[in-house]
Amino acid sequence: MSLLRIAVLDDYQGVALELADWSGVMERAEVTVFRDHLFEANDVVARLQAFDVVCLMRERTPVTRAMLEQLPNLKLMVTTGMRNASLDMAAAAERGIPVLGTRSAANGTVELAWALMLALVKHLPEETAGMKAGKWQLAVGGDLEGRTLGVVGLGRIGAKVAQVGKAFGMDVIAWSQNLTAEAAEKEGARLVTKEQLFREADLVTIHMVLSERTKGLVGAAELALMKPTAYVVNTSRAGLLDMEALLAALERKQIAGAGVDVFETEPLPLDSPLRNTERLLVTPHVGFVNEGGYRIFYGEMVQDLISWFEGKPVRVLNGPGGSGVAH
Repeated sequence: MSLLRIAVLDDYQGVALELADWSGVMERAEVTVFRDHLFEANDVVARLQAFDVVCLMRERTPVTRAMLEQLPNLKLMVTTGMRNASLDMAAAAERGIPVLGTRSAANGTVELAWALMLALVKHLPEETAGMKAGKWQLAVGGDLEGRTLGVVGLGRIGAKVAQVGKAFGMDVIAWSQNLTAEAAEKEGARLVTKEQLFREADLVTIHMVLSERTKGLVGAAELALMKPTAYVVNTSRAGLLDMEALLAALERKQIAGAGVDVFETEPLPLDSPLRNTERLLVTPHVGFVNEGGYRIFYGEMVQDLISWFEGKPVRVLNGPGGSGVAH
């Protein structure tokens, strides 16, 4: 009996096989790891034609209905995380292709959000560049203690960000469509209206799930409400923050600066103006790229594969009830 063929996509750092024990998988399958990213759907289809199983890093390579129709050998997809908006789950289910998932860690995004906020407030990019150019003390850093942190979305990640803000001695305010005063108070925050949050906050950090209701949640109107000394940071999803409106606000100096870790097109094109915009700190979607999180991702990816091989219960994203046994 021939071995199953498994493709692991978008392993940018080349660590998939290092951060988990794949020996149990390799006894039953041939594993091929791809470190590069393919932008064109036809190129992805051509690459995956011969594979039975595809392992995906969440929301890096989209898999659409049209692509699935051209992959007759595909029997299983495994994604990191328990949500992947770039996969057509309905089409996969219709074709009898289970999509399995893994747990994820929240700490990486929390830590990066604060890394960006601290870098902006303390002018770290400018000061570091100045030091390398032989300069000394170019700016006066801002303060966190006594300032106001505005958290857009007070869920699992937003709540942890708020806790750090409290530890810095900040006044924490929060808003989302369904947030209640009681839930906000439980996390040490004060519920305000959306308009109040953008008017009052010295730092705004976005932590929402992207949906039709939240797409473009922060746009020109919200940015216009912000103080000229305030900053906005997005480590959540690209579609939540209108980047054209952000670039315009930065150009007009409506706000002091911004930090962004997520983009509509990833990897970010080399000619993107975002790479060279003043007072915009950009990072290459590394909020979840940390060793602990990757060990969970790849470790549970291996567990999913072995369980699927053996007909044991697996974490199914697109099956009835969301979990069960997929054969």
